[in-house]
Amino acid sequence: MTDRTGLFAGDDPFDIIRAWMHKAQATEPNDPNAIALATVDADGMPDARMVLLKDVDGQGTEGSFVFYTNYDSAKGRQIAQTGKAAFVMHWKSLRRQIRVRGTVTREDGPQADAYYDSRALQSRLGAWASRQSQPLDGRATLVAEVARQGLRHGTHPARPPFWGGLRLRPVQIEFWADGAFRLHDRFCWTRAQDDRWEVARLSP
Repeated sequence: MTDRTGLFAGDDPFDIIRAWMHKAQATEPNDPNAIALATVDADGMPDARMVLLKDVDGQGTEGSFVFYTNYDSAKGRQIAQTGKAAFVMHWKSLRRQIRVRGTVTREDGPQADAYYDSRALQSRLGAWASRQSQPLDGRATLVAEVARQGLRHGTHPARPPFWGGLRLRPVQIEFWADGAFRLHDRFCWTRAQDDRWEVARLSP
């Protein structure tokens, strides 16, 4: 693709993603790693919410993205049913976005343990206390449950068995950058059957 130069240049989409994320760290006022995560429920009804992307692992067609959640949450249950998800990462300050679609598996081992242990103690206890996505009769109930879990687990709680990582391995990645007069630049990377990336420029 002869005109894929400048901020779109590179042979590995994960190198481009990391470069864009690094740039966003200096320009976004809050959460440059925020993504809008989309799933569908058992009836095919779409759902979306903002979560934080915590890891961009690997290179090439072996690269993947990791975020964390309660597996019994709405998104956790929906992903367990379909094994698929999509997300958009948008930076208003840069006028760029990245769209990703792919398959999802659990990241449930040492990497998840290490991330859980890196969180503030109250956040770790909150993971034990929150029945995520379930009805709650009041904030006081949640605060009391956090305190109860603190008495139960102490200052070094283990990662809950129902809480951990989800790893999205992309089948498609699209890079978008704002262009004058709505003539935006879009490049779509698609993972082919022979496990290599095919790149195409898309009309804005």
